[in-house]
Amino acid sequence: MSQKITAAITAIGGFVPEDKLTNADLEKMVDTNDEWIKTRTGVEERRILKGTGKATSDLCIPAVLELCKKRNLDPLEIDCLIVATVTPDMYFPATANIVCDKIGAKNAWGYDMSAACCGFLYALTTGAMYIESGRYKKIIIVGSDKMSAIVDYSDRSTCVIFGDGAGAVLLEPNYEGFGILDSILKSDGSGKNYLHMKGGGSLKPASYETVANKDHYIFQEGQTVFKYAVSRMADVSAELMEKNNLKSEDIAWLVPHQANKRIIDATAKRMGLSNEKVMINIHRYGNTTAATIPLCLCDWESQLKKGDNLVLAAFGGGFTWGATWVKWGY
Repeated sequence: MSQKITAAITAIGGFVPEDKLTNADLEKMVDTNDEWIKTRTGVEERRILKGTGKATSDLCIPAVLELCKKRNLDPLEIDCLIVATVTPDMYFPATANIVCDKIGAKNAWGYDMSAACCGFLYALTTGAMYIESGRYKKIIIVGSDKMSAIVDYSDRSTCVIFGDGAGAVLLEPNYEGFGILDSILKSDGSGKNYLHMKGGGSLKPASYETVANKDHYIFQEGQTVFKYAVSRMADVSAELMEKNNLKSEDIAWLVPHQANKRIIDATAKRMGLSNEKVMINIHRYGNTTAATIPLCLCDWESQLKKGDNLVLAAFGGGFTWGATWVKWGY
């Protein structure tokens, strides 16, 4: 009987731009203050990709190259590359194709996946299935967003939250039971009214009118989204633990999407986890949408031990949400 193949994370890489946008900077731009931002969101500063001609692919590339360097991986060995993003360089070609071209991954195929803040989990689960099928050996999953491109910096409800960044993981076959062991993924399209971008799609193509109406920026009904996020992210994480007979003492780390400190706290509490077991870097980067979870893994890489049980949890526009159980493989 052939051994069961699991998809293990064997390397990670991350990238955030140099330029910082602090709460003090935002105080000069909109009617807000440091204390208000920190108590409601937990964000102190975020990174912004500046410079003409810079796009999401420019965040992805350094993250992927760092991963390749750590694993001593030739880009020609990459089978497939998936970019989870809601801020692609352009509608087509896919940002994944642009990244592959720029890093010399000539043998890879790939595409973009749009599931907002839950995009990395969706892409990770998808990539894991390609590995489990036995057809592919090296798959890179990137979560990356240049949120500064779609944030209205005169809207104080959204501009304080988001930042730019990218994180990437390499998936390879494992025969010892490490890697992505289970996922519960969910979606509810009726949430579209509370968190969306009106303009730019086939429903409302770009026009003078859509630009004047600011339809190409994020719209969020904060209170409603917060309410949904707290219950959904906590529920799905608890459901994943129950399904796999995992107790709170079995979990080494909760790796939550960094949307809001209060949502993270509620999820940890529901899972029975102390603050010491929760990865939090929202104060440094803000909400980088699809990049938050892999950026956490990057920041905590040195503390992760082989065999650690991790629960990755997210909630995003769509609505999309989910939780993934990972047994760390190195």
